[in-house]
Amino acid sequence: MKYYPIESLLFIKNRKKFIKKLKNRSLAVFNSNDIYPVSADSTLPFEQHRDIFYLSGIDQEESILVLFPDCPKEKHREILFLKETNAHIAVWEGEKLTKEKAYQTSGIKTVYWLKDMERVMCELMAQCDTVYLNTNEHYRAHVETETREDRYIKWIKNKFPAHQVAKSNPILQHLRSVKEPTEIALIQNACNITEKGFRRLLQFIKPNVWEFEIEAEFMHELLINRSKKFAYTPIVASGKNANVLHYIDNNKQCKAGELILMDIAAEYANYSSDMTRTVPVSGKFTARQKAVYNAVNKVKKEATKMLKPNTNWDDYNKEVGKIMTSELLGLKLLNKADVQNENKDWPAYKKYFMHGTSHQLGLDTHDYGILTNPMEANMVLTVEPGIYIPEEGFGIRLEDNVVIQNSGDPINLMKNIPIEVDEIEDLMHR
Repeated sequence: MKYYPIESLLFIKNRKKFIKKLKNRSLAVFNSNDIYPVSADSTLPFEQHRDIFYLSGIDQEESILVLFPDCPKEKHREILFLKETNAHIAVWEGEKLTKEKAYQTSGIKTVYWLKDMERVMCELMAQCDTVYLNTNEHYRAHVETETREDRYIKWIKNKFPAHQVAKSNPILQHLRSVKEPTEIALIQNACNITEKGFRRLLQFIKPNVWEFEIEAEFMHELLINRSKKFAYTPIVASGKNANVLHYIDNNKQCKAGELILMDIAAEYANYSSDMTRTVPVSGKFTARQKAVYNAVNKVKKEATKMLKPNTNWDDYNKEVGKIMTSELLGLKLLNKADVQNENKDWPAYKKYFMHGTSHQLGLDTHDYGILTNPMEANMVLTVEPGIYIPEEGFGIRLEDNVVIQNSGDPINLMKNIPIEVDEIEDLMHR
């Protein structure tokens, strides 16, 4: 792995929180992701399933975690099953985890090779009443591919049909949404790498540069700072492309006078950052661009102040909508009649700001979190308002990552990333 080792105490603590939520005489099973094929003998880079990583720190394919806190045998209360390494694998792929290395990473003492999985699971299932299975229930998920987890669920249900079945995901939706200090530090590190990338871009951007060249410059900064990749597919959208919310082609030449909206960020140790900045290709905003930019920045600042424990998500979005409406009136994009006659289910401001303001951030860029539950301290959220004006040929979005505090304003993990107009222009002209 490119990232520095993470202290196993984080994963030990995460497991303790999880098993407290389990029914008596139950066990929970978690699988790694597959390595997905492309064609011929090529594959996509491996990405670990975030749940098994959250609970164990194991970042390797063909891994299984079993948690059985009431197991009669103490050594079987936490088990890892791993792909057995050998000399041939070491030559062709590099060494896989040894049992000792797996213990150092996870804090789990009992490690078996995968060939022993079925034998051990038959013993464990005879000692439990309920098995917790791990399904993807994220509110944005739309998965058509059968995963390794899916196949395992089929196997265990067929092999042990008399057992009660429960779901791990609702437990993890809450636990993963509230971050430990170590996790916040890892996200901060991802934000710091993102800052380096952005500052590099401010020196690079000029008229006639291509969007993909900007993407390449940012990627350089990721790799030399131990980030293996972008936290998500980057958006580098110049001119009218910024009005396409998920524009990822990044294949247009940037022209003088245009703005570039860049939704681009680093991951570190599987933890995501999520930044958006909008800058002028020529290094200076026009008066109109500056007015819209400052309006978006004002909404972001006001929205950030509202992120406190016990805040209701729906109420938060409604209040942000009111602030945005006021700014759009000031920019002459809306008039009083537009607001008075608006559809309450799709308010007038949605014409120019059609997406949400915040989402959870962590091991996934759109991390776990139940939006019907109020916000809590130590949740890490994005704040990302935008104004998109196709008729004027530009769109502006600004985004920071913040940590909700028990009292006071959230901590901005991106406070050192330039965002004010004067600072952006100054850095681009150096």
